[in-house]
Amino acid sequence: MDMPSQSGWAAAPGAHRAAIGAETARFVEVIRGADPATPVPGCPGWKLVDLVRHAGSVQRWFSVLLRQLVQEPPRSRDVELHLPEHEDGYADWLVASAAEAESVFAVTDPEAPMWAWGADQHARFWVRRMLFETLVHRTDAELALGLQPLIDGGLATDGVDEFLVNLPFAAFFAPKVAALRGHGETLRFRCTDTDGDWLVHLEPDGFGLVEGPAAPGSADAAVHGAAADLLRLVYGRLGHDADVFEVQGDEELLTRWFANSAF
Repeated sequence: MDMPSQSGWAAAPGAHRAAIGAETARFVEVIRGADPATPVPGCPGWKLVDLVRHAGSVQRWFSVLLRQLVQEPPRSRDVELHLPEHEDGYADWLVASAAEAESVFAVTDPEAPMWAWGADQHARFWVRRMLFETLVHRTDAELALGLQPLIDGGLATDGVDEFLVNLPFAAFFAPKVAALRGHGETLRFRCTDTDGDWLVHLEPDGFGLVEGPAAPGSADAAVHGAAADLLRLVYGRLGHDADVFEVQGDEELLTRWFANSAF
């Protein structure tokens, strides 16, 4: 099913590019001097060093895809990562990862056609995807270290949109997504502090976003909350039963959605 984007940020790859730099700088500030063995609750089984290695590796791998403007799915994810020799070098390594990405952005047309696993088959897909990989893991690091993450509301709204638009295409690496089928049921996600408002429609062959904002009371189930909290919700960092949300409608439908939508 078609997944129309509602976010103004989606048409602004320059803003995404700048936000990657800002989010990486915040990430580096958080981790510099921190114990690399700190457990990361948002990524069970990971230590802080694993989180940072993953975030920087994603930036470097996406940069390779962008530099090559790949036209088909890559057969390998092997990338020269230039990992630091010692764990105390990971903050500087993450700085270098973002610099590598920036050097690629500087010579890449965001409108250039290329393969992407999601809805948008252009280079800008990977810039937007890199941003939210970096942002979500920045907040993972903050929470692991006992800090309260702050996320810009407009940016969080774009992150929820990016997640929902691309989710139907994620089944090849998140197989549970294939279980998100139905017979016309609808779920609504609405931001209470921005104009973000999405209505998801489940059908026997898949699911998609309904064009335009949802009408009040139109959904079988709904979650309303601040954009930053909804972003953490769709990424599995908060449960829909958290007291920051107003939840309405079919609890079984919501439980089924969140049990199968994570990636």
